[in-house]
Amino acid sequence: MNTIRRKSPTPQPSRIQGTLGVRKPADDEPSAEEAPSGREPAAGSRTPRDEPPARPAAGERPSRRPERAAKPERSERAPRRDEGAKPARREDTAKPARGERAARTPGGSPRDSERAPRGESAARRSAEGRSPRGDDSAASRGGEQGHSDAARGSFEARTASAAAIAEAAQARAAVEGVRLSKLMAERGICSRREADEFIERGWVFVDGRRVSELGVRVAEDVRINLAPEATRTQQQRATILLHKPVGYVSGQPEPGYAPAVGLIGPDNQADRDTAQRFHPSHLKNLAPAGRLDIDSTGLLVLTQDGRVARQLIGEDSKVEKEYIVRVEGTLAENGLALLNHGLWMDDRPLRPAEVEWINDEQLRFVLREGRKRQIRRMCELVGLKVVGLKRVRIGRVKLGDLPLGQWRFLREDERFG
Repeated sequence: MNTIRRKSPTPQPSRIQGTLGVRKPADDEPSAEEAPSGREPAAGSRTPRDEPPARPAAGERPSRRPERAAKPERSERAPRRDEGAKPARREDTAKPARGERAARTPGGSPRDSERAPRGESAARRSAEGRSPRGDDSAASRGGEQGHSDAARGSFEARTASAAAIAEAAQARAAVEGVRLSKLMAERGICSRREADEFIERGWVFVDGRRVSELGVRVAEDVRINLAPEATRTQQQRATILLHKPVGYVSGQPEPGYAPAVGLIGPDNQADRDTAQRFHPSHLKNLAPAGRLDIDSTGLLVLTQDGRVARQLIGEDSKVEKEYIVRVEGTLAENGLALLNHGLWMDDRPLRPAEVEWINDEQLRFVLREGRKRQIRRMCELVGLKVVGLKRVRIGRVKLGDLPLGQWRFLREDERFG
């Protein structure tokens, strides 16, 4: 059997990475005695760099990665170009002692050379009467004062801005004004419905100029006049006084009960001989100005005039209404005082009233407001029960001798307020 011998591969030359230094001549090389131990080999000895690369043994594959040459020692490295001009390192400078301060260096802070020891500086400031913080404290106070002034100025600016916005809003409101019909109702000239009717007919004059368009806005201090036709129409608007019997509702009709307005007719007119005669037109837009319970009797006002309705049932109405009330039960100890003032109803206090005994069974009430079933609920709060209620006066207009179930016109000389 023949054996084939393979030729060992020639090792590739190694590549040395790094910076090589220039070898000194033999005359300049230090002797073995001068060379530091462990750094320079003895004369005549071979270094690992001079030995040829070892051949791999038979059957071993050579390493493809060349061996990296050993890095030269620090002393053999080539000096940098600027190494000769390199300034002394910070570690080379001597550090001052613990209790001493370093002298001012050319690159140091200008305060370093002027800074005195802590104790000496504090003593000097104390002798001069300054605070330990010195000028820094004054500067801080000045900064705080400036910040406070800036904040105050900002607040004043915002306040002035808000005031300017409010003035602008008022100016816009003054320019835009209020609706003419609303202003006429507020002044008591007529109701808003009547105002719209008069405006459509051209019977309203604002500062001498005729207005015939609905929704017009005017200033609150304008002068408003009505045309003679509107005045005559208002005079023709009827206001009727009715002595309502029990069992009639004053407002909207209820099942099984007739409305009080059904009693207004030619047969029930009490003043037919002294006043104008009834006409069906008197029922147009006739509405009650105030309520009277179904189980109560007395004076009920029905009107076509919005001014009268506003005067009697407006939110700011202060027209008195007088009642004669028959009660039964035992009045609480302080019940009469509470009836006059101090009771609450529907989470609201009642306005002061005038309540007094007429006899052992009847009380006289004078109210300046009209809540639903107010007198009956007031009496229940103090231990009484109402068995009869009659309204005898509204403002300066009295029921008088008007028969039950009959009505009459409000006379020209009568006024509620």
